[in-house]
Amino acid sequence: MINIEKNKFLIILIAPSGGGKTTIGKAILQREKDIDYSVSFTTRNPRGDEEDGKDYCFISQAEFRERIKNGDFLEHANVHGNLYGTSRSFIESRLQAGKHVLLDLDVQGANQIIAKGVNAVTIFILPPSESILKKRLNNRGTDSKEVIERRLTNAVSEIEQVSNFDYLVINDELEQAINDVICIIRTEEKKITRMHNIKEKFYGG
Repeated sequence: MINIEKNKFLIILIAPSGGGKTTIGKAILQREKDIDYSVSFTTRNPRGDEEDGKDYCFISQAEFRERIKNGDFLEHANVHGNLYGTSRSFIESRLQAGKHVLLDLDVQGANQIIAKGVNAVTIFILPPSESILKKRLNNRGTDSKEVIERRLTNAVSEIEQVSNFDYLVINDELEQAINDVICIIRTEEKKITRMHNIKEKFYGG
């Protein structure tokens, strides 16, 4: 079989809060061994049994701002006084190791990365209806009624930006949604633009 070299790429899952991107992402990482997760950097303190370098890379405010100054973050945001960011150098190290890199981001973060011209495949995860999204948010049991209403309001503006992204996956049946995302990734691998030694390998080079 011809061993054609293929460029690795970012896979960005985007969804409204409660859309299921984190659950889908975790399932893909368990099943697909050539995909790594992009561990975000944050200035907040670890919670519970969170591990540094696994759940997040926990750094100081000073180091975070130094990384911003040096252009290391592909995207970053201030969330309730804590800083979160996606490290360019971390992602490049995984791509160079021959791995795709998976991120799950909100619309704002995904748009920041797209604006930088990064080689990425963007997949918007959408529940089948607003009523089902509301039901899922309520069933989580982690948010107040006010927070849920705010998340639903935010979802409206996020869905309006769906045309910014490459693919849409409807998260009605979880298993089907997971398989749909995996199929997108494997299809993207087959793009000729991601291959760079076809002729040499064909002729035995």
